[in-house]
Amino acid sequence: MVKIRFLIMAVIAAGIVVLAIFYLFPSEEMKVKKQFHLLSDWVSKDPGENVFTTARKTQRIGSLFAEKLELKTEIDSMSGSYSPEEISSLATRGRLMFSSLSLKFYDFDISFPENGIAKVILTATLKGRSTTGEYVHETHEPECILRKIERRWLFSNVEIGEVLKK
Repeated sequence: MVKIRFLIMAVIAAGIVVLAIFYLFPSEEMKVKKQFHLLSDWVSKDPGENVFTTARKTQRIGSLFAEKLELKTEIDSMSGSYSPEEISSLATRGRLMFSSLSLKFYDFDISFPENGIAKVILTATLKGRSTTGEYVHETHEPECILRKIERRWLFSNVEIGEVLKK
């Protein structure tokens, strides 16, 4: 009985150690995914979100981007180079057009072609309701390049193709 109890305690302790290692020392892949999760949280907007929350979220969005983001989209007027401040400004204007907004990322394909560079191909789904009452539901497959700058992964290139059809 004592041996079984000792064995159970040892398995629980080993599980806690493994979880602590993953939490305290995440892999580079997990650090890259975290940037996408932060972007998703800060772009998303709940109905009735107050002004202070909106300001805080849009200000934080810029912190995820390198000094110069190269954006390429099917909309030529949106393609170009943007600073983190310009990205925050665009996010503010974009979020004001929606009463609710949700951005989700999934199906991550992360590779590291060079030291300090992450190439990510994933699926992004944008859902929301505009302030005029129209529903938006788009799915894209963007290709993103993140660069490790001062121990942080920052978005430096984003290429967004056509809307994926069901």
